[in-house]
Amino acid sequence: MEVTKLKEPIDLVFIDADKDGYIDYLKKLLPWVRPGGLVVAHNMRVPPPDPQYVNAITTNPDLETVFLNMHSAGIAVTLKKR
Repeated sequence: MEVTKLKEPIDLVFIDADKDGYIDYLKKLLPWVRPGGLVVAHNMRVPPPDPQYVNAITTNPDLETVFLNMHSAGIAVTLKKR
């Protein structure tokens, strides 16, 4: 689905695409994620993620992020608090 066609809040976003695009996907989709919704990003260790993306999901006070499965490819699960 194209972001410009969204009409309702999103409960879950799964990002697994080109690493350079992660920050752009987050900027475009996060406003559509409802409070309590999740942004899940794959490959947080291998290949290395974009540092801008990691900074965005770990420094924003409206988000809470945990990293899972970091012994392998790694997954970031980010909760939108408000």
